[in-house]
Amino acid sequence: MAAILLLNATYEPLAVIPRKRALSLLLREVVDGVTEEMVALASIGETRPIPTVLRLRRYVNAPRRGARWSRQGVLKRDNYTCVYCGGRAGDRRHGRVLRLNDLTIDHVLPKSRGGRNTWTNTACACAACNGRKNDRTPHEAGMVLRWEPKTPRVEYLVASGNVPEAWKFYLEI
Repeated sequence: MAAILLLNATYEPLAVIPRKRALSLLLREVVDGVTEEMVALASIGETRPIPTVLRLRRYVNAPRRGARWSRQGVLKRDNYTCVYCGGRAGDRRHGRVLRLNDLTIDHVLPKSRGGRNTWTNTACACAACNGRKNDRTPHEAGMVLRWEPKTPRVEYLVASGNVPEAWKFYLEI
């Protein structure tokens, strides 16, 4: 892992930063290491260990911004699973095997009725379910949402994949 988790003074995750930036903050005594897990930063003539989690010594006011909405973000948030039938790519649904390309974005409140591209109004749906729902609300179409679309925590989108063990406590994974 080539990055370091940066925490606010209150131990809230702020960002994932590169090793060089982490070293700069450490040398300027702006941060403290909060984990025993280290990564090495090699330079000419020496190698410096850097903790994988750093905490700012002073609190920084960083307003929480939700993750920016995107089609890929919705698919990822919903684990590439149809909100109506529960089908995933590779599953047999609606008489055939679903492909990744069969997954679409459904607007719970249709765009034609003022529905917008927001986290709480969009969900992953297979093409068959999206076509069945058509230009109606799920209730009008007699369909039930398996879960309520919500705004994802930023940390899940930023720190996805192979997350170091030391980060998991602070990211609440």
